[in-house]
Amino acid sequence: ILLAFDFGRKRIGVAVGQTVTKSARPLTTIAVKNGTPTWQDITSLINKWRPDALIVGMPLNMDGTEQPLTQQARDFKQALQARFALPVYEIDERLTTKDAREQLFAEGGYQALQDGQVDRLAAQLILQNWFAENEF
Repeated sequence: ILLAFDFGRKRIGVAVGQTVTKSARPLTTIAVKNGTPTWQDITSLINKWRPDALIVGMPLNMDGTEQPLTQQARDFKQALQARFALPVYEIDERLTTKDAREQLFAEGGYQALQDGQVDRLAAQLILQNWFAENEF
């Protein structure tokens, strides 16, 4: 089992995936307050799912260069490693939020874009991309 995170300044989308079937599904959204994720919620997810590894999407500019959010996502990745002693992998997450928005809008219009749905689906897309590019 893997957990994937779509890091953001206000919310972090989370998805869970099965390494055997290479399938992923949206799970939840974690609040971020004053730049700090709700670590208690993340700890609860880790304890519940007992993942073998964690995946963090790295926000990059379209040309592949880093942006201000990239370093914050990397800091989040390092905090995950320090807190949970699990392998944490990075993956390029360019366009996952855009793709998630388009998919949700196509399914349910503007109402589908509420309540952190985009963040959870973006995390699922991050994890699906990771499965497509990596063996675990």
